[in-house]
Formats: sequence, C-alpha cells, structure tokens
Amino acid sequence: MTEIVLHGARPAGRPHPRLGYAMVTTASALFAVNGTVSKVILTQSGVTSVRLTELRATGAFLGLAAVLAVTAPGRLRVPRDELALLVFYGIVGFALVQWLYLVSIERLPIGIGLLLEFTAPVLVALWARLVWHEPVRRRVWAALALAFVGLVGVAEVWQDFRLDTVGVVAGLLAAGALATYYLAGEHQTARRDALSLTCLSLGVAAVFWAVLQPWWSFPFDELGATVPLDGPLESASAPVWALCLWVVVPGTILPFALSLGALHHLPATRVATVSMLEVLLASIVAWAWLGETLSAAQLAGGVIVLLGVVLAQTSR
Repeated sequence: MTEIVLHGARPAGRPHPRLGYAMVTTASALFAVNGTVSKVILTQSGVTSVRLTELRATGAFLGLAAVLAVTAPGRLRVPRDELALLVFYGIVGFALVQWLYLVSIERLPIGIGLLLEFTAPVLVALWARLVWHEPVRRRVWAALALAFVGLVGVAEVWQDFRLDTVGVVAGLLAAGALATYYLAGEHQTARRDALSLTCLSLGVAAVFWAVLQPWWSFPFDELGATVPLDGPLESASAPVWALCLWVVVPGTILPFALSLGALHHLPATRVATVSMLEVLLASIVAWAWLGETLSAAQLAGGVIVLLGVVLAQTSR
C-alpha cells in the first residue's frame, strides 16, 4: 500500500533532517517494491485481494503488537471512549484503503493506481475548507484544477477510455478512504502516539477481515504453491508464502516504522511531500519488473497530479 503519514505531534529530542529524509525515502522505496510484489501474488496465485489484505493487516498487527508488548505494553490499552473512533479508523483508514489499493493495482498499472490514491490530500484540503471552514489558502483551488487536469491526461480521455473502470473506481475510492484516514488521524494522534495507533488500527482491520472471511476458509494451500516472478524474472520462481512474508515485513512493518520515525526529524507536511517519491519509484519498479509502461500523456498527467497534491498539502 501507499505510504501513509500520520499528522501527529513530533516527539521531543533533537531532530536530524538528513536522517528523516533518508528514512522516508527508504520507506517509499519499500512501499514501491511492495506494490509489484503484491501484484505478482494477485496475478500469479489464487490469493485474492481480500485475502492478501487480510494476511497483510494481520501479520503487520502481530509484528507491531509483539514489539509494543515488550517495549511499552501500556500503549496498547484502549480507553472505552476511544474505541468507537478507533474501530471506524481501522476499518476505513486501514482495511478499506489497503484493499481498494490492491484492487486498483491489480487492474491498472501500479503508477496510475497510486496516482489516483495520492489525490487524497486534495480531498482533505477541500473538506477542511468547505466542511470544517478552516482557513485554507486559495491555492487549494489551483490544486484541485491541477489534479483534475492531470487525471484527464492519465486517463487519456480524448481516446477510447483505456483504463479498467473497476480499477479507476477502486483507486478513487481509495483516495476517499485515505482522505478519511488523514482527517481522522489528525484527531486520533492528539490522543495517542502514532505507532500504537497504527498497531491497533491494523488490529481492527485484521478482525474486520476475519469476520467477513474467517481464517478457517483461508486458502492455505495456495501459500505453498510456487509461482513465476513474471517479467524478466519469469524464469525464476518463489513460494507464495515467501512473497506474502515480504509484503508483511519489508512491505508493511518496516516502511511504517521508518515513515513514523521520520516524523521525529521532519514536519508531517514535508514527510508527506517526500513520500510522493513512491509514485515514481513504484512506476520504475513496475516497468523494470512487470514491463508496465505509461504513455507520454500519462507521464505528463502524473506530474501535473503530483504538483496539485503538493499545493494541496501546503494549503492548510
């Protein structure tokens, strides 16, 4: 899944900006590779997007919970008055964001799926201005215009619609869910630290998927299968369980930890802006590994979308 940055307070201590940039860049690279690994699993095995989302959320929750249980068990306590919002946050901001992202990249080039999801900051800025009536700079309208024009270029709407409709809808819904994540996260991180919030929210997502699709019906036999790695690596193969383990640890736990750690050294807005490297890096990985290419118009549209996102992130 795309990198998500929580807008919480930066912890005390001396910041080191260079370290922060290194952390968020590494996190973006790990998330970028994770997109292609996830797509290989979805297209080469019998593991569905829902099941992969369930496995990712559960594995990441167990890993983060184990760390917190040893280092700071008190941070896992949930007051009763926090429970309802935490459940909502975990379902919409984690379960649905991750699932919709996988549906999108399964049907679209990974770079385009990420671009659709990355329009979330524009929605956040519009919500802040129109619903919360916050003082938002006028550049938000330029951000909206750039995002719209860029998406027109990405979709190449002057030709027959070339993108998968379900994939586009999933990507735009992922943007809406991610915007909800940002907005609710601003409220939640005022009450607890970002790491425990991420852990508990992943736990909610894990329970959500387990209720919808119980673990006893999970296709565990698929995890033992060996699948080709596709593209230039087609002659090589790997067991599905190893690819899923990659998705959970280097693809989720490590980049989340790095991006959250970067907030100690950089402002949240700057972390979010640098994290847009994920779109570029994911497109490069998908091109080199899966042979996914974008036209000149789509590339230009992607740049325009990202410019709009930068304006949106700096408008509040």
